Amino acid sequence: MTHKLAILPGDGIGPDIVAEAVKVLTALRDDFGLEVAWDEAAVGGTAYDETGHPLPAATLELAQSAEAVLLGAVGGPRWEALDHSVRPERALLGLRKELGLFANLRPAKAFPELVEASALRPEVVAGIDIMVVRELTGGIYFGEPSGVEELADGRRRGVNTLVYTSDEIERIGWVAFDIARKRSGRVCSVDKANVLEATELWREVITELGERDYPDVALSHMYVDNAAMQLVRAPSQFDVMVTTNMFGDILSDEASMLTGSIGLLPSASLNQEGAGMYEPIHGSAPDIAGTGQANPLATILSVAMMLRYSLNEAPLADRVEGAVARVLADGWRTPDIAGNGEAVGTAEMGDAVIAALRE
Repeated sequence: MTHKLAILPGDGIGPDIVAEAVKVLTALRDDFGLEVAWDEAAVGGTAYDETGHPLPAATLELAQSAEAVLLGAVGGPRWEALDHSVRPERALLGLRKELGLFANLRPAKAFPELVEASALRPEVVAGIDIMVVRELTGGIYFGEPSGVEELADGRRRGVNTLVYTSDEIERIGWVAFDIARKRSGRVCSVDKANVLEATELWREVITELGERDYPDVALSHMYVDNAAMQLVRAPSQFDVMVTTNMFGDILSDEASMLTGSIGLLPSASLNQEGAGMYEPIHGSAPDIAGTGQANPLATILSVAMMLRYSLNEAPLADRVEGAVARVLADGWRTPDIAGNGEAVGTAEMGDAVIAALRE
């Protein structure tokens, strides 16, 4: 069966980095027998310019019909004055909601060749391999009531509501525990149960799930403020971290900086059927769009995650990850990770990965 993909390049450097990922997909199809086909569509600010909406109906329909979506990046200063309802970032929320993407996976892995690029000492970050599992469709970002209201005395009040049901917590717990079983068998659940009742429920449900269904997985709990500190103090203590939407948003960005470059980090957002959206976690970087300076490795590693989690092509996922590790070991660097050394361009880095794939 041919895997059907939706390719959404988006804004800024999105088209630059997605073009290199498509080169990898083409090589996997032509040289390694991956049965795959794809169509492209506009999303984000580019889609707004074309259609007046950041997530046009045709783009959503393409995404809904695909096994997996590869997204570049959305947003940029040129669209910041738009109403919130049509800003490019609304496309991300729309895709997450309409595709039921409740589980966000963000790996933070330190490549040995780049430990010196981390903001922390090399001995602190050496060997880290963390998977942050973030609940993506609930919590304070989606809870109701929300909004800004004017009070009778003329003051304004902003309201956001932190809400979780036990089934929402349990399903993200399943994802985290299942991933941990394939790694080192450790889950750290992050909450603020000492002051937030919603996360007190979170802790109770995760604990019950672990005791009932995953007795072979070691479960620990940590308050979010301590988790933020421990990620900087001793990140190697973590394997799989599972947490709420807002906490995961913050902690996964913190974890990403341990690795030395946000340009190396992929992500996956999955629904209950295993379909997913895959994207680098960096932004659209409009200042370098079209200049050939963008690092495509996070997007290429997002393809590896797609192969692993949605297409069930684990051997090819291993091959792509191995190719990226090989080009880094051979000294290939884009400007964001070159330091004072020689840097190559976006397309050159993509070509180096293709060559490593074929070795």
